Amino acid sequence: MGVKRKYTNGEVTVVWEAEKCVHSGICAKGLPQVFRPSLRPWVRIDAADTDTIINQVKQCPSGALSCYLNNKPKEPINKVGVKVEVMANGPLLVHGNLEVTYKDGTKEEKRKITAFCRCGHSNNKPFCDGSHSRNGFVG
Repeated sequence: MGVKRKYTNGEVTVVWEAEKCVHSGICAKGLPQVFRPSLRPWVRIDAADTDTIINQVKQCPSGALSCYLNNKPKEPINKVGVKVEVMANGPLLVHGNLEVTYKDGTKEEKRKITAFCRCGHSNNKPFCDGSHSRNGFVG
């Protein structure tokens, strides 16, 4: 298990999981007074109000940042509902946060939009690689 750090202001706890971070900088660009990558500790939780912090954490594209309210169960705030969309003659798009469990038991978290293969020709199964276009998939 990689590095996991927690920062709290008493009302909200922000969790950072280092191995998930893709260093997009969205946190630091959006709320630089709180997220300061060049300083230690890099999260200054008392530099903004709770709602502002929660809204910025929700923007994290990798899932490295999550948060929960301290007076609620530890279900992360930035989990969103999942929507499934079947694309005509193409992949199955899953919108939202999800966990993919592979045949060997390993797991991977996916966020935003994940495209799953429906045609069976992808070289990157279970994910779509665009093979449906080359193989004339209709569905």
